[in-house]
Amino acid sequence: MLFTAALSLVLSLGSSLVAASPVSSWLNTTTYLTRACGTTPSEEFISQAEAHFAENMVVVDPEARIDVASIPVYWHVIYKSTSLSEGYIPDSQISSSINVLNADYSPCGISFYLAGTDRTFNADWFDQASPDSSYQTAMKNGLREGGANALNVYSVGFTSGSGAGLLGYATFPWSYSGAPEDDGVVILYSSVPGGTATPYDEGRTLTHEAGHWVGLYHTFQGGCNPPDDYVDDTAPEANPVFGCPASSFSCPGGAPDPYHNYMDYSDDSCMNNFTPGQCTRLKSQISTYRSVV
Repeated sequence: MLFTAALSLVLSLGSSLVAASPVSSWLNTTTYLTRACGTTPSEEFISQAEAHFAENMVVVDPEARIDVASIPVYWHVIYKSTSLSEGYIPDSQISSSINVLNADYSPCGISFYLAGTDRTFNADWFDQASPDSSYQTAMKNGLREGGANALNVYSVGFTSGSGAGLLGYATFPWSYSGAPEDDGVVILYSSVPGGTATPYDEGRTLTHEAGHWVGLYHTFQGGCNPPDDYVDDTAPEANPVFGCPASSFSCPGGAPDPYHNYMDYSDDSCMNNFTPGQCTRLKSQISTYRSVV
């Protein structure tokens, strides 16, 4: 079931995608105005997903660290030409992305290592890959590597079609068994460290989308109403926060919005944490659905 607005979100237990987009279209510029999320999972979808998780959950020690270099990353560079401006990102930017990913997830006790990189010339995939499109299906069917524990990253341009202007999208862990070939994360190539998608050019788009891949919702999921994002120690948040304000309070009770969290929609430079509760949830999610223990 596909919903579209500023982002597109496919919601089914077999194939669930989360997409993040700016309010403005990309329009071949080098700057996004804001990062925004236009759709959230339906109550029915969340109810089914969380009921399944509750029944099948692998309980993990919140203090336990999963083995170093536990999650292999297969990076698929999709390019339109061999110029950097059309997706041909160098190994150095990929390496920097993995370094950011590891730094951001280190407090949760998990890590990632680059298991492989390939480069594919395909202008249609570069321009038009989007959730539930034939382009992304062909791309993933042709390139995906590894099993449930492997994070496949596809860097594309999001320049036209239904995906125009997206920053990225990802599948959830519980969707792997129903559609393993669809599993992975698709990101804007210029959102990597040193890219041109200011202010989303420090690699946090990958951190955010990988957050969905390991089982986290947005911090503003469910708004001010419990169980909101199903994590007790993230403050309730009515709406995503844009930019990096001095303060933001959107729900009753006086708790500040968690806009420094990687699962909000603030600028890359503003994001700096996962909570202990998020770490516990994601480790249980990947232990339950991705066989990462």
